[in-house]
Amino acid sequence: MQNRLATQLLFELSRPGRRTPSLLPPCDVPAIPIDELVPKECLAKELLPLPELAEPDVVRQFTNQSTRNISVDTHCYPLGSCTMKYNPKRNEQLASLPGLLHLHPCQPAETLQGILGLLYELQEMLAEISGLPAVSLQPAAGAQGELAALMVAAAYFRQRSEARTKVLAPDTAHGTNPASARMAGFETISLRSTEQGLVDLQDLESKLDSTVAVLMITNPNTLGLFDHQIGAITRMVHAKGGLVYLDGANMNAILGIARPGDFGADMMHFNPHKTFSGPHGGGGPGAGPICVTESLRAFLPVPVIEATPSGYRLTEDRPHSIGRVRSFFGNVGVLVRAYLYIRTHGPEGLRRVAENAVLNANYLRQRIARFLPVPHGSSCMHEFVATAAACKKEHNITATDIAKRLLDFGFHAPTIYFPLTVPEAIMVEPTETESKETLDALADTLERIIQEPADDLRRAPHSTPISRPDEVQAARSPILRWRSP
Repeated sequence: MQNRLATQLLFELSRPGRRTPSLLPPCDVPAIPIDELVPKECLAKELLPLPELAEPDVVRQFTNQSTRNISVDTHCYPLGSCTMKYNPKRNEQLASLPGLLHLHPCQPAETLQGILGLLYELQEMLAEISGLPAVSLQPAAGAQGELAALMVAAAYFRQRSEARTKVLAPDTAHGTNPASARMAGFETISLRSTEQGLVDLQDLESKLDSTVAVLMITNPNTLGLFDHQIGAITRMVHAKGGLVYLDGANMNAILGIARPGDFGADMMHFNPHKTFSGPHGGGGPGAGPICVTESLRAFLPVPVIEATPSGYRLTEDRPHSIGRVRSFFGNVGVLVRAYLYIRTHGPEGLRRVAENAVLNANYLRQRIARFLPVPHGSSCMHEFVATAAACKKEHNITATDIAKRLLDFGFHAPTIYFPLTVPEAIMVEPTETESKETLDALADTLERIIQEPADDLRRAPHSTPISRPDEVQAARSPILRWRSP
């Protein structure tokens, strides 16, 4: 039986008067009263009801919680679309060097030449990889990169006095695309996919007009397919005066093989955590650099790193810029890790990353297609979408049942029920960092699971502290405030 204390929250363990020793050194600068720094109307009227705990309570709580984590360091993490892959510990060590770790963003630029030079080089490398010459490293996540790129597009059309109000997005695009478009002030129009899982060109042609500002396309798409029509698609959009935004979340499939700028994209973002290397998940940290064509450079967020004869500098002298989208210069620690990853691999190494990502996905696809068929394409890129529709019809086993049961075997659950075009969808991306032995173990486990009794599967997972939380209730009623003990 599990220790009851191990399952309680810190607030439930709290007892008045309990204290933990502070390990912080005494303050070595004059103290300033808080009401001199923060307007009085912004100050809380009472202290937050933080839990009061002894040191053993805190240590045991977090140690117990850590043993329940599923992470890329402890488990295979085949989470399609928003994948987390193994992050090399070498990059973590180098990103923690004192010369990088102890920098402060408010230091004068002349004392930041090393990091500014590193970030400038990263911009140049991303420009080369994407085929798009102008880069901003500031966005703090892929979704914010999407939003920033669409804000750039909106500024571009405003300067041209063009009233364009619509964004087109295929039904195989990432789910954040419509939300980003709406936040940037656009109306989103969905495009149909063909039976082959590619953009329906006839539907695109019927919806393209002078009111369309941007086509947002994910290529390879969320079905794991590279849309070979991409050249024709971008030409169609450009012929109507629109821009093409490429969701670069799946760039790890085409690194060193194809460049979005070469096949007609005007804007894109990178997800460094997946394409290169960096921690991700649980709300952060993240980064979402954007790359754009020369004609859009003037609208990029500020500050911008410039190389001058006297060194590197940050400048905000960009009158047409959309302004800041993030404090200081974004999540620099994640960007440093991306830089290290690129420098470690080099051009040929990055190409091998893509080749191995595609190889692993196709190997796993073939291993499971017999009992979890993949309805689109005879092969895939970095990921694939299988369907459990037959399992549901014949055995009353759903995609949820399969995903939950995988947790009992030490695998993170894949993405399920997305994209909506596939019934009982199971989206799987093994990434290039998993071995053949791990892929075989995952395939064997999936085959074993679908042979288990449906009644047992509906109660899975069996080994986790919580079996099946009410996910709908959790989404609709989040905890928005501190709660008292």
